[in-house]
Amino acid sequence: MKNDSLKGQHRINEQIRAKEVRIVGDEVEPKVYPIAQALKMAEEMEADLVEISPNAQPPVCRIIDYSKFLYQLKKRQKEQKAKQVKVNVKEIRFGPQTDDHDYNFKLKHAKGFLEDGDKVKAYVFFKGRSILFKEQGEVLLLRFANDLEDYAKVDQMPVLEGKRMTIQLSPKKGAAPKKPAAPKPAEAPKAAPAEDKSED
Repeated sequence: MKNDSLKGQHRINEQIRAKEVRIVGDEVEPKVYPIAQALKMAEEMEADLVEISPNAQPPVCRIIDYSKFLYQLKKRQKEQKAKQVKVNVKEIRFGPQTDDHDYNFKLKHAKGFLEDGDKVKAYVFFKGRSILFKEQGEVLLLRFANDLEDYAKVDQMPVLEGKRMTIQLSPKKGAAPKKPAAPKPAEAPKAAPAEDKSED
Protein backbone atom coordinates (compact mmCIF):
# COMPACT_ATOMS: atom_id res chain seq x y z
CA MET A 1 0.00 0.00 0.00
CA LYS A 2 2.77 2.43 0.88
CA ASN A 3 4.35 1.90 -2.55
CA ASP A 4 1.19 3.35 -4.11
CA SER A 5 1.58 6.57 -2.14
CA LEU A 6 5.18 6.85 -3.39
CA LYS A 7 4.11 6.22 -6.98
CA GLY A 8 2.21 9.49 -7.25
CA GLN A 9 5.34 11.47 -6.37
CA HIS A 10 6.95 11.11 -9.82
CA ARG A 11 5.87 11.47 -13.40
CA ILE A 12 7.11 8.63 -15.55
CA ASN A 13 7.34 8.04 -19.30
CA GLU A 14 4.31 9.54 -21.17
CA GLN A 15 3.20 11.40 -18.01
CA ILE A 16 6.15 13.81 -18.43
CA ARG A 17 4.77 16.95 -20.09
CA ALA A 18 7.98 18.86 -20.86
CA LYS A 19 9.14 19.13 -24.49
CA GLU A 20 12.71 18.38 -23.47
CA VAL A 21 14.39 16.96 -20.39
CA ARG A 22 17.86 16.82 -18.88
CA ILE A 23 18.90 13.22 -18.37
CA VAL A 24 21.38 12.29 -15.62
CA GLY A 25 22.68 8.88 -14.63
CA ASP A 26 25.49 6.41 -15.11
CA GLU A 27 24.75 4.86 -18.46
CA VAL A 28 23.80 7.97 -20.44
CA GLU A 29 25.54 11.16 -21.49
CA PRO A 30 24.15 13.83 -19.13
CA LYS A 31 22.58 16.47 -21.37
CA VAL A 32 19.26 17.87 -22.59
CA TYR A 33 17.25 15.61 -24.91
CA PRO A 34 13.93 16.10 -26.71
CA ILE A 35 11.24 14.13 -24.84
CA ALA A 36 10.64 11.76 -27.78
CA GLN A 37 14.34 10.81 -27.90
CA ALA A 38 14.48 10.43 -24.10
CA LEU A 39 11.49 8.06 -24.14
CA LYS A 40 13.04 6.06 -27.00
CA MET A 41 16.31 5.72 -25.03
CA ALA A 42 14.40 4.48 -21.99
CA GLU A 43 12.54 1.96 -24.12
CA GLU A 44 15.76 0.67 -25.66
CA MET A 45 17.25 0.21 -22.19
CA GLU A 46 14.04 -1.59 -21.05
CA ALA A 47 13.64 0.95 -18.29
CA ASP A 48 11.50 3.97 -17.40
CA LEU A 49 12.05 7.67 -17.86
CA VAL A 50 11.48 9.08 -14.35
CA GLU A 51 11.18 12.80 -13.59
CA ILE A 52 13.20 13.42 -10.41
CA SER A 53 13.37 17.25 -10.39
CA PRO A 54 10.15 18.54 -11.99
CA ASN A 55 10.84 22.20 -11.08
CA ALA A 56 14.22 22.39 -12.81
CA GLN A 57 14.44 24.04 -16.23
CA PRO A 58 14.25 21.72 -18.11
CA PRO A 59 13.05 18.96 -15.72
CA VAL A 60 15.72 16.46 -14.66
CA CYS A 61 15.04 12.79 -15.42
CA ARG A 62 16.72 9.45 -14.91
CA ILE A 63 16.41 6.30 -16.96
CA ILE A 64 15.85 3.60 -14.35
CA ASP A 65 13.68 0.62 -13.49
CA TYR A 66 10.89 2.51 -11.72
CA SER A 67 9.67 -0.36 -9.54
CA LYS A 68 13.28 -0.95 -8.41
CA PHE A 69 13.62 2.79 -7.77
CA LEU A 70 10.46 2.77 -5.62
CA TYR A 71 11.73 -0.24 -3.71
CA GLN A 72 15.06 1.51 -2.96
CA LEU A 73 13.20 4.67 -1.94
CA LYS A 74 10.92 2.73 0.39
CA LYS A 75 13.91 0.89 1.86
CA ARG A 76 15.72 4.18 2.50
CA GLN A 77 12.65 5.66 4.20
CA LYS A 78 12.36 2.54 6.37
CA GLU A 79 16.03 2.83 7.40
CA GLN A 80 15.62 6.50 8.29
CA LYS A 81 12.53 5.67 10.35
CA ALA A 82 14.44 2.94 12.17
CA LYS A 83 17.17 5.43 13.04
CA GLN A 84 14.63 7.84 14.50
CA VAL A 85 13.90 5.62 17.48
CA LYS A 86 11.11 7.08 19.56
CA VAL A 87 12.50 8.02 22.94
CA ASN A 88 10.05 8.14 25.81
CA VAL A 89 10.61 10.46 28.74
CA LYS A 90 9.50 8.97 32.06
CA GLU A 91 8.84 11.33 34.93
CA ILE A 92 9.73 10.59 38.54
CA ARG A 93 8.43 12.91 41.22
CA PHE A 94 9.96 13.52 44.63
CA GLY A 95 8.95 15.68 47.55
CA PRO A 96 11.68 17.87 49.10
CA GLN A 97 11.83 15.53 52.12
CA THR A 98 11.49 12.10 50.47
CA ASP A 99 12.42 9.28 52.88
CA ASP A 100 14.97 6.59 51.99
CA HIS A 101 12.39 3.87 51.39
CA ASP A 102 10.50 5.98 48.85
CA TYR A 103 13.78 7.17 47.33
CA ASN A 104 15.08 3.61 46.78
CA PHE A 105 11.75 2.54 45.30
CA LYS A 106 11.90 5.40 42.77
CA LEU A 107 15.58 4.75 42.07
CA LYS A 108 14.75 1.14 41.17
CA HIS A 109 12.03 2.33 38.78
CA ALA A 110 14.43 4.80 37.16
CA LYS A 111 16.99 2.01 36.56
CA GLY A 112 14.28 -0.02 34.84
CA PHE A 113 13.30 2.90 32.60
CA LEU A 114 16.92 3.59 31.65
CA GLU A 115 17.57 -0.10 30.89
CA ASP A 116 14.58 -0.01 28.53
CA GLY A 117 16.17 2.94 26.70
CA ASP A 118 13.87 5.65 28.10
CA LYS A 119 15.00 9.06 29.32
CA VAL A 120 14.21 9.99 32.91
CA LYS A 121 13.06 13.40 34.05
CA ALA A 122 13.14 13.55 37.83
CA TYR A 123 11.74 16.50 39.68
CA VAL A 124 11.18 17.75 43.18
CA PHE A 125 7.84 19.49 43.61
CA PHE A 126 7.75 22.27 46.20
CA LYS A 127 4.34 22.99 47.77
CA GLY A 128 3.81 26.34 49.42
CA ARG A 129 6.56 27.13 51.92
CA SER A 130 8.53 23.99 51.10
CA ILE A 131 10.30 26.14 48.47
CA LEU A 132 12.55 27.06 51.43
CA PHE A 133 14.01 23.56 51.05
CA LYS A 134 15.14 24.09 47.46
CA GLU A 135 18.80 23.35 48.36
CA GLN A 136 17.59 20.07 49.85
CA GLY A 137 15.79 19.33 46.58
CA GLU A 138 18.95 20.01 44.58
CA VAL A 139 20.99 17.70 46.82
CA LEU A 140 18.36 14.98 46.38
CA LEU A 141 18.44 15.24 42.57
CA LEU A 142 22.24 15.24 42.47
CA ARG A 143 22.30 12.16 44.70
CA PHE A 144 19.78 10.55 42.34
CA ALA A 145 22.01 11.29 39.30
CA ASN A 146 25.05 9.99 41.18
CA ASP A 147 23.30 6.73 42.14
CA LEU A 148 22.40 6.22 38.46
CA GLU A 149 25.82 7.07 37.02
CA ASP A 150 26.33 3.47 35.77
CA TYR A 151 23.04 3.66 33.90
CA ALA A 152 22.68 7.27 32.80
CA LYS A 153 24.37 10.47 31.78
CA VAL A 154 23.05 13.85 32.90
CA ASP A 155 21.47 15.89 30.07
CA GLN A 156 20.55 18.79 32.27
CA MET A 157 21.67 19.67 35.78
CA PRO A 158 18.97 20.61 38.34
CA VAL A 159 17.05 23.73 37.33
CA LEU A 160 14.20 25.41 39.14
CA GLU A 161 11.15 26.04 36.96
CA GLY A 162 8.38 27.61 39.02
CA LYS A 163 7.60 25.14 41.83
CA ARG A 164 9.59 22.30 40.27
CA MET A 165 13.28 21.55 40.30
CA THR A 166 14.11 19.22 37.43
CA ILE A 167 17.04 17.07 36.32
CA GLN A 168 17.09 15.12 33.04
CA LEU A 169 18.98 11.87 32.42
CA SER A 170 19.60 9.80 29.27
CA PRO A 171 20.47 6.09 29.19
CA LYS A 172 24.15 5.32 28.69
CA LYS A 173 24.76 3.36 25.49
CA GLY A 174 25.80 -0.20 26.14
CA ALA A 175 25.94 0.38 29.88
CA ALA A 176 24.23 -1.85 32.40
CA PRO A 177 22.88 -5.25 31.36
CA LYS A 178 19.33 -5.30 29.95
CA LYS A 179 17.96 -7.29 32.88
CA PRO A 180 20.09 -8.62 35.76
CA ALA A 181 20.24 -12.43 36.00
CA ALA A 182 18.94 -12.60 39.57
CA PRO A 183 16.86 -9.62 40.66
CA LYS A 184 18.06 -8.23 43.98
CA PRO A 185 15.38 -7.04 46.41
CA ALA A 186 16.45 -3.51 47.38
CA GLU A 187 19.98 -2.36 46.68
CA ALA A 188 20.69 -0.17 49.66
CA PRO A 189 18.81 -0.50 52.96
CA LYS A 190 18.35 2.72 54.88
CA ALA A 191 21.97 3.07 55.95
CA ALA A 192 24.84 4.82 54.16
CA PRO A 193 24.31 4.97 50.37
CA ALA A 194 27.53 3.32 49.15
CA GLU A 195 29.87 1.70 51.62
CA ASP A 196 27.65 -0.84 53.38
CA LYS A 197 28.99 -3.87 51.45
CA SER A 198 32.09 -3.90 53.68
CA GLU A 199 30.30 -5.57 56.57
CA ASP A 200 31.67 -8.95 57.57
